[in-house]
Amino acid sequence: MELGLTIPLERFLKCSAPPYGLESDRRFCWDLHCIDLRGRKSLLSVHCHSRYTFVLFDLTAAEWVDLPNTFLDGLRQSLTAIGVEKANIDHYLLCTGNCTLTKTHGRREVAFLNRAWEDVLRLEYAVDPDAKEQPFLDYGVNTKSCRCAGFEGIDTALERINLSLSF
Repeated sequence: MELGLTIPLERFLKCSAPPYGLESDRRFCWDLHCIDLRGRKSLLSVHCHSRYTFVLFDLTAAEWVDLPNTFLDGLRQSLTAIGVEKANIDHYLLCTGNCTLTKTHGRREVAFLNRAWEDVLRLEYAVDPDAKEQPFLDYGVNTKSCRCAGFEGIDTALERINLSLSF
């Protein structure tokens, strides 16, 4: 699985620019960005194919350092919260392989990441300041009608992530 880092996230992590990704199937690609929510550094993760989005609020320094595992834990929690069965999550993660940090996956995908970020900010009132995972915020973002890179037309990211995971 490729985790595309935005330039601001690279700067925040103080890491050198990662290589471009090699994965052609965007179902196995996510773009990650560091955002401020309620004055706290939080991780915005957006699935490149479906625009499915989840937020991890107020990460610790250790969680930022271990970003791939932090992301994977958040992904499992987020998919479980929307009712994806554990066997389907495990199958998806098996198909994706190990996490590799890369550059973001293209202008179009980053444009959809920016739209997801705007949706998160509009729904900031739904943030639970006592929890890292944000299922109510995620649900609000993912049930909005939107466009995405992997599908034509308008639908919800929630519908599209379910289609993306059924292979």
